[in-house]
Amino acid sequence: MSKYILLISAVLTFTSCKKYLDVNTNPNAATKPPLNGLLTRVTQSTALNAFRVSNITSYYVQYLASPNPASPTDTYEPIDASSTWTFLYDNMTDIYDLEKLAIELGATQYEGVAKMLMAINLMYVHDLWGDAPFSQAFEGTNLAPGYDGAQTLYQKIMELLDAGIALVQAPGSKVTMPTTGANLPDLIHKGSTAAWVRTGNALKARMLNRLSKTPQYNAASILAATSAAYTAVGQDAAITTFAVRNPWNQVAINNIGLLLDGWLSEYFVDAMDGTTFGIFDPRLRRMTDTTKFGDYRGTRNGKGRVGSGTQKEESYVNTTGYYSSSNSPLFIIMYEEVKFIEAEAAFRSNDRPRAYAAYLEGIRANMNRLGVSATDRDAYVNHPSVSVGEANLTLNLIFKEKYKALYLNPETWNDARRFNYQYQGFQLPLNVVVPTYIRRLVYPSVEISRNGANAPKISDVTSRFWWDQ
Repeated sequence: MSKYILLISAVLTFTSCKKYLDVNTNPNAATKPPLNGLLTRVTQSTALNAFRVSNITSYYVQYLASPNPASPTDTYEPIDASSTWTFLYDNMTDIYDLEKLAIELGATQYEGVAKMLMAINLMYVHDLWGDAPFSQAFEGTNLAPGYDGAQTLYQKIMELLDAGIALVQAPGSKVTMPTTGANLPDLIHKGSTAAWVRTGNALKARMLNRLSKTPQYNAASILAATSAAYTAVGQDAAITTFAVRNPWNQVAINNIGLLLDGWLSEYFVDAMDGTTFGIFDPRLRRMTDTTKFGDYRGTRNGKGRVGSGTQKEESYVNTTGYYSSSNSPLFIIMYEEVKFIEAEAAFRSNDRPRAYAAYLEGIRANMNRLGVSATDRDAYVNHPSVSVGEANLTLNLIFKEKYKALYLNPETWNDARRFNYQYQGFQLPLNVVVPTYIRRLVYPSVEISRNGANAPKISDVTSRFWWDQ
């Protein structure tokens, strides 16, 4: 067992201050966990929350499909995402405690990281539910906190990112994050101030780009953020340290054990194998295995599996894929996403040369990351349907290639909503219970039961958030 695993196991025995969703107090729990222990806990939990959110949204963007017919996640029935809500709020409570402890110790570097981590988790809440408790949620004295509006939460996310970027690089921190040695507590960036500044700017670019359907959209601000963000693969925000294994690997293992999950959607397979776009995407080999027929076959969302589920008649998340092996990185935000954000913002500001260069770089970088051979990479990129030239670049092409590169990243659902689900060949699931595409989640039962007086009464999953009008 690695030292990191031992460290995480030790950290998970600590319990910080009373959580928003706690109803009991453990008298044996530590009331003030160590600074580095909290940092390890919240950096790991933030990445795991990216997985938890994606394990919902990947069905809505049709990366995945349920092997069961008319599954609620496929057919847009309101789902109870209580566990994801709880994980998000538990982690935000720990981050709140980390920030308080950092302030008490004069550890401004830790304080800055805490603010950026809070922004990430709050971003997921904002993107799934819109209005949510925040300003009154973490003091531990109010078990029925009021709700902040979604636009207020958006502004808070941006403020947290700006403050975090400033604090993490401010001089005079009385405690600095270790950057050398074993068991580094920062599981995302190993204590690198420069890395956190890049990630803060990458996240700013993501959130600013979210406003593409609003009058507040500002391409210049987005491009400024992308310029201050990642410059190469490997600078991404991700973890590679797990208590046991990458959670997508666990999904694949569960599927092999007939706890059926992680089946690839027919739409995604068709987008990758040449059916939809007329060219085979070599990244598919690094994501899944061929079926018993020697080809790739997806599952139609809402239809369910065609066979027994035991004979490799369809394609699944596998145990050796780039994103789903036991020690695969679990990404929060990647270099490729930043390049496609740059491509979109440059396109919208009529800077076609910059847009086209960023578009091609996003594709090449993702293929290089996945280990695609130079020959296969260049054959794909140079295909006339991909290398269309600056004058023929479209938003459709940018969104299509970003969709492929951000496989299993929850940001794709935000893109799908901004793009009004206009991906070529994309269609409503079979047995869908609403007439149009899903736009939001309903509030989970854990929140309704404890804070129902404040929770908005939402039942329509097709109602749009403020940025998606």
